[in-house]
Amino acid sequence: MRQTLLQNPVFAMAAEQFDQVADFLNLPDDLRERCKWPKRFITVTVPIRRDDGSTEVFFGHRVQHHLTRGPVKGGLRYHPSVDLGEITALAIWMTWKCALMDLPFGGGKGGIACDPRTMSSGELERLTRRFTMEMIPFIGPEIDVMAPDMGTNEQTMAWMTDTYSTHTGHLVPSIVTGKPLNLQGSSGRARATGHGVAFIASNALHQLGLRVDGASAVVQGFGNVGSHTAYTLASHGVHVRGVSDVNGAIWNDRGLDLTKLRHHVAKTGTVIGFNEADAMDPELLLQQACDILAPCALDRVITAENAPLLRCRILAEGANGPTTPEADRILEARGDVFVIPDVLCNAGGVTVSYFEWVQNFQHFLWTEREVITRLETMLQKAYTKVTGFAKRHQISHRTAAQAIAIQTVADVKSSRGLFP
Repeated sequence: MRQTLLQNPVFAMAAEQFDQVADFLNLPDDLRERCKWPKRFITVTVPIRRDDGSTEVFFGHRVQHHLTRGPVKGGLRYHPSVDLGEITALAIWMTWKCALMDLPFGGGKGGIACDPRTMSSGELERLTRRFTMEMIPFIGPEIDVMAPDMGTNEQTMAWMTDTYSTHTGHLVPSIVTGKPLNLQGSSGRARATGHGVAFIASNALHQLGLRVDGASAVVQGFGNVGSHTAYTLASHGVHVRGVSDVNGAIWNDRGLDLTKLRHHVAKTGTVIGFNEADAMDPELLLQQACDILAPCALDRVITAENAPLLRCRILAEGANGPTTPEADRILEARGDVFVIPDVLCNAGGVTVSYFEWVQNFQHFLWTEREVITRLETMLQKAYTKVTGFAKRHQISHRTAAQAIAIQTVADVKSSRGLFP
């Protein structure tokens, strides 16, 4: 199993990051191994009947990294490239994210290898319900709480809620987060991650002595995270000059009109063809001069090849794992890019998921203003903690964020001891 996982480049990246931080912390070998490896690897077959009457079997995965501090929390993605190594890496990063934000969760991640763009709503519903049933022995509000991710949405979570609740005989809204509001979802959940990226990036501008109003930004990815990052930055007076999606990139030196772009994307499904911007090579978009560069799409997009070419002042990681370890070393040696690591920068989503989970147990819903205010308070606390730790120890922000998180998990494991 270890060798198979290490062959996956995303897992290898997460493992390398962990090993470097464990070395920095002088973590004892017994705790090092217990903190690193997941508690459970779950793989199930998910057979469904397609609309044409044929039967197809899909493979679904769920990795539960740690239940030491509480139930695992993490998204469920539908994408053709889903495999166990990628899911494991994402579960590991989620553990550190929850520990850094002081949430009572461990990290989890799940996925089904499929292409949701080629499947009907009925097929997706059957896939979701069957996967949920296969997972019933391993999930629950105090065991594993899923949420939307790439290729899934609030409708997916509604199907999961109904399937689990039908099994138990009563409504259990706390089985997932990211649900529709009419199923006791939380106000502010959809924009939480992107809002958090913009909020943290604005904090970094202040710390560097730069004005927010009039600053410039480039956002890679225009899905849920990227679009809300761009909208929130623009609402603060930042000129978002370039954005991209899976189809390509666009650029406007004076700043994009995000209201008009939102309407264009709603109508066409892509940023391409927006008549108030020029087309640009997506790789060149990352190299444009700007105050804030926010990669909010894929992992491993900042590499050893393009890291020397970045011309941003702040790298705000909206995606999980967008910067490779080789690129990290280059940026650290350069010393002119203020990196906000993913486990801090995109923690807004899981934080508001936590709020939703709490509201479900309380049977009391908060207003969107309450949600966003609480979110910003927690993000500000974590940001101050990370930047202060990094300064005291003369280390990178990524090492600082993961060191705080890993030490938190290790301390709890040490306190609980090892069951014979």
